[in-house]
Amino acid sequence: MTLIAQISDLHVQSTGALAYGVVDTNSLVEAAIAHLNQLNPQPDLVVATGDLVQQGTLADYQQLRELLTNLRAPIYLMPGNHDQGANLRQAFADHHYLASSTDHLSYVVEDYPIRLIMLDNTLLGEKSGKLDAQRLAWLEAQLVRAPATPTLVFMHHPPFTTGIPWMDRRRLEGRDALAALIAQHRQVERVSCGHLHRVMYCRWAGTIASTQPSLVHQGFLNLQPDAASQFVMEPPAYQLHLWGNGNLVSHTVFVGNFDGPYRYSDGKKAAEPTHPAKTISGSP
Repeated sequence: MTLIAQISDLHVQSTGALAYGVVDTNSLVEAAIAHLNQLNPQPDLVVATGDLVQQGTLADYQQLRELLTNLRAPIYLMPGNHDQGANLRQAFADHHYLASSTDHLSYVVEDYPIRLIMLDNTLLGEKSGKLDAQRLAWLEAQLVRAPATPTLVFMHHPPFTTGIPWMDRRRLEGRDALAALIAQHRQVERVSCGHLHRVMYCRWAGTIASTQPSLVHQGFLNLQPDAASQFVMEPPAYQLHLWGNGNLVSHTVFVGNFDGPYRYSDGKKAAEPTHPAKTISGSP
């Protein structure tokens, strides 16, 4: 059994700053790390699928590094459209998987029963993502190397249409070529993404594609054709992916203090957890 925690869209920034003048992202990320540390069993690893920081400055990444120091599980980082690859590499120079010979921060983790491909689909200075011929060729080479090994592909930008107009205006360029490639490789169990700050699942290219909630604020669900880009302070959350017995099961975990647990048999409250979740401080 392998337990993977996926966190996404942290938007960490300089101390005291509020994202969009509203969101105390650093305090929310700190609370989420405390929540992850209290899980039993602990994740085997944590994957962070982009928008690690808000501005992409070296100072932002130093703040991120300080926050992640308290995380108990090993973590694997990848960029989103808010990130700057050169500064990320500099701040996390000891994370040797980031020392890629390519000009994109893609890499493979092969230390677990399920293989993890971290595919960088970001473009410096652009909100939208892109998979060019070079990145697609890199991905194909990795998939061909292990056709019988169950594989989980992580990206920042999702490859499918969501039905939320303002989200779909920022499409992933090259997604049709990606779909054709993924459809040829049945070992791909999931393509799991960030970027949209909401949980979504879609049958796509012969597998399942999904997006993650954010550790800070969530994208507002509005299906109206003229919907503006907006966010909402729904609870921060992350996902746990459990691989075992040839099956990948995902659980959404909300960060915070919630009443319970109660026994279904009589409605009485069960014993309190040994380590209750840390209260989120500084959130709007």
